[in-house]
Amino acid sequence: MTTPIMEQYSRIKEAHPDALLFFRLGDFYEMFYEDAKTAARVLNITLTSRFKGEKAVPMAGVPHHSCNGYLARLLRAGFRVAICEQMGDPSEAKGLVDREVVRVMTPGTLTEGNLLEDKVHNYLAALHVKGKQAGLAWVELSTGEFRVADLPLRGLADELARIDPAECLVPESQAGPDADLGLPPLRTLVRARVTPVPDWQFERRAALKVLLEHFGVHDLSGFGVDDAGPAVAAAGAVLEYLKATQKTQLRHITRIAPDRREACVLLDRATRASLELTRTIREGKTEGTLLWVLDRTRTAMGGRMLRDWVTMPLRDVAEIRARQQAVSALVEDPARRAKAAEALALVPDLERLTGRIGSGRANARDLLSVRQALEAIPEVRAALPREASPHLQRLHDLLDPMDAVLDVLVRAIADEPPVTLQEGGILREGFHGELDAIRRLGREGKDWMASFQAREIERTGIGSLKVGYNHVFGYYIEITQSNLDKVPTNYERKQTMKNAERFVTPELREYEAKILSADERACDLEYRLFLEVRDRVAQEIPRLLASGAALAAVDSLLSLAVVAVEGRYVRPEVDDGRTLRIEEGRHPVLEKVIEDRFVPNDLLLDDAGNRVMVVTGPNMAGKSTYIRQAALIVLLAQIGSFVPAKAARVGVADRIFARVGAADELARGHSTFMVEMTETANILNNATDRSLVILDEIGRGTSTFDGLSIAWAVAEHLHDRVGARTLFATHYHELTELSLVLPGVRNCHVAVREWGDDVVFLHRIVEGGTDKSYGIHVARLAGLPKGVVARAKEILAGLEACTLDESDRPRFLQYAPDPRTSTQPRQLSLFAPPEHPAVVALRALDPEQLTPMQALVKLQELEDLARKAGPG
Repeated sequence: MTTPIMEQYSRIKEAHPDALLFFRLGDFYEMFYEDAKTAARVLNITLTSRFKGEKAVPMAGVPHHSCNGYLARLLRAGFRVAICEQMGDPSEAKGLVDREVVRVMTPGTLTEGNLLEDKVHNYLAALHVKGKQAGLAWVELSTGEFRVADLPLRGLADELARIDPAECLVPESQAGPDADLGLPPLRTLVRARVTPVPDWQFERRAALKVLLEHFGVHDLSGFGVDDAGPAVAAAGAVLEYLKATQKTQLRHITRIAPDRREACVLLDRATRASLELTRTIREGKTEGTLLWVLDRTRTAMGGRMLRDWVTMPLRDVAEIRARQQAVSALVEDPARRAKAAEALALVPDLERLTGRIGSGRANARDLLSVRQALEAIPEVRAALPREASPHLQRLHDLLDPMDAVLDVLVRAIADEPPVTLQEGGILREGFHGELDAIRRLGREGKDWMASFQAREIERTGIGSLKVGYNHVFGYYIEITQSNLDKVPTNYERKQTMKNAERFVTPELREYEAKILSADERACDLEYRLFLEVRDRVAQEIPRLLASGAALAAVDSLLSLAVVAVEGRYVRPEVDDGRTLRIEEGRHPVLEKVIEDRFVPNDLLLDDAGNRVMVVTGPNMAGKSTYIRQAALIVLLAQIGSFVPAKAARVGVADRIFARVGAADELARGHSTFMVEMTETANILNNATDRSLVILDEIGRGTSTFDGLSIAWAVAEHLHDRVGARTLFATHYHELTELSLVLPGVRNCHVAVREWGDDVVFLHRIVEGGTDKSYGIHVARLAGLPKGVVARAKEILAGLEACTLDESDRPRFLQYAPDPRTSTQPRQLSLFAPPEHPAVVALRALDPEQLTPMQALVKLQELEDLARKAGPG
């Protein structure tokens, strides 16, 4: 059925076909047709209908006053929601009330605190691929952070994983499944909603115009992005999208900045996942991650900044030491540390509050929170031991109390304002004379109502007479049925109730008009005055954001200090060398879980014969823990944190690579082994001699001989070609023989102790290799049937007999010196029959260096060796 209101709905929906339309009808947001079916399914709400029979239209709705929970569920599911509001008072409208979309809410454009995770960024990103280069821009609408980066295509997946946007914009021509960008499908690169937008928004000239108009500048050189490539187009598309969807001011987006990728350690997706920096591998939770251990922040701002530090460690030694010195100053001053923590606990999320002010969505409670933040700043400043740290001194100076703004907020905003802005009660008495006068008029009228009731009771003799009010009928005199015979003749009947009648008098009507007029005038004036106050605060957005960033940095440093004290961490020595020395190092996460049962271990990697460490040992003994803790200690040192060790010296790494664990990526058509090899290839192609590489069980996803061959070749390449400091955990015991042929390889293993069939894991790393994995023992502990375990032991004995020689060395690995060099033995023969020992010894001889007597002795030795070894 076509009605005026359904025609209005259809017209508005036509303009927003890709969004669910929340259409305001009274106290509800209603949805119709397919939108209603979708909302009913996703939100588990009742699907009803408008009209009946063949003309029935599917309908579903949610209450206006409690819609945020429903919105959050729709946005998490990846939907866009267009909010359509009534633009006038329905009681005053002549005919159909005007309605229009005031905002399109998408996963990447949220500013409401109850729709966002406090300590997690909510980025809107835009991606533009041009040739072999990608332009990336991302903005946090709730805080105004805006960054851009140009990067090669091969690094795009890792950067998107680090940013982890809630929504990613792409040109329509690059969004389809047939688009050949030299990339995997976009929807496998990001977990977020991928939103296609018109290609023209990514055209550089149009994008540049949008950016220049927004920032009010002639060029972007002042922001350091004037020479950016496709990233400028992506940035313009982001801003255009925000203007189209938000339909409001974006005053808090005050600057655009290039991403400082070259100043930070680049961590690829596999490394972040393997080290479980912010999300566990299995469940994707924060609990059990490095961030979980470090995050003792008191503010949401500090939590987000600390997350950034963890995912972007520093490379510059001076910057690292500056942070270390600040952490050290807080560690060494318990009194100020406690005072700073107490002050920060009172600080709300100033960055996101500023975002709501800049977008014109801040209410009185938001401004009250800004006041609370500004009131806490002097306390935070006073708590900083800035004399012990230039970095803390800089932060102290950036913390701006903004006394003039604070004064306005203290005088203007009531202590307990309502959420809505049109109800009144948001401004203090005494802030504005005219408002106070109108309020007094309203209060006097209400006092008059009370005296009027008393007079009427006395005049009529009706003790139960009551003067009341409701929004529909206004003020009234209510008299019960039993007293209707006493009603004066000047009372006019207004409403009949079940047990009473309601009346009105000319005098009551006159004062009702006076009171309601005063209330209405007060609310209108108060709303206008509030907007003026909010605008005054908005003028100081850059100062508010600077103070917010400084508060976040102080909070992050304090968090590191608290963890250092409670965890008995030490300040590592950080330099530009290549030595990594750790004394009694501990795994920061695992030691928190198992507490006093954790066994510390030492580590040394350097250029003096300790470049590559091959770590062998049983399952469950701690090989993976050992190599991961090394990487985590380096990462902690490079974010400026203290580290869990007795002492440590860390030569700064330009990159950290971790290849631990196995998982397939079926969505991208990759098996477990393909993922393993892809990640290994990334390491070999991008690691440098300044990198730290940890590898766990390379080659285990294929056959034994294939896997061993790959693992051996990978270790050789890292040693010979890359020169990276490397920890290589493996069950291929044959790899321990690398130390015989490569000068920079050292073996170590996890010690165990055997008593009969029982094995005790000592979790202690000791020198030398091992030739047992005790996998059958672990299988027994896991509950495999006894018959299976016994049979496995028989098979193992047979296999070992076939693969080991009389000296328990693998038969299929034989070496010979490379005649071209004395330092790089290289001849590796897999699967070929072993050379006869006498032949090996003979090849090693240099006859020209032997005297006649030495030659006779060597000849006798060769004869004895040939006799003992048998025919070859």
